[in-house]
Amino acid sequence: MKLSKRGEYALRTLINLGVAAEIKRPLVQVSELAESEQLPVKFLEQIMQDLKDAGLVESQRGKFGGYRLAKPAARITIGEVVRLIDGPLAPIGCVSQTAYEKCTCPDETHCGLRMLMLDVRNAIAGILDRYTLANVVEVTLRKLRRDNIPHPFAAVAAKPKTGRWRSPLRRAAGSASDPAPRRGQRPSLSDTEGVLHQLLGDYTI
Repeated sequence: MKLSKRGEYALRTLINLGVAAEIKRPLVQVSELAESEQLPVKFLEQIMQDLKDAGLVESQRGKFGGYRLAKPAARITIGEVVRLIDGPLAPIGCVSQTAYEKCTCPDETHCGLRMLMLDVRNAIAGILDRYTLANVVEVTLRKLRRDNIPHPFAAVAAKPKTGRWRSPLRRAAGSASDPAPRRGQRPSLSDTEGVLHQLLGDYTI
């Protein structure tokens, strides 16, 4: 399984909406969501419509409208979102639990490749179906607090007459306080940075 760009953008956006909900931000405009993750607005609007049709997000129209989660983050599994946007988790159709397709193998029961791919499917589903959006939001906020990074979409310096919200992550380019790596630069990532390790401690799969 490889996450498509649509799947990646959908998950990143849902995580941001989950963070916004945790810090009591009622609505987030699609332009803010796109800006915070450097995503194409038009493409994101199409994804938001898919998420809305699936009952994962809801919108409010108007000048100060925007999007929010349509149900608690604890009731949205990561696997649910991936299947919605990208289809089955299984690498081949004959081991899919939700969209089975007969393969060209003459003997599925004794096919070694099928047995191997079933293990792959179960390993992927075991993680994506076990953890919810709330789990990922919890770890995201925990790391932001650990590194003293302002919460995305927190209301700071809001103009009282306009009612608009301004993200504290909108910093001037080159700010010394911005810990994000430069575009194209690979950030350091260790085994302990994963969601599973953050929630469960020492963990191997």
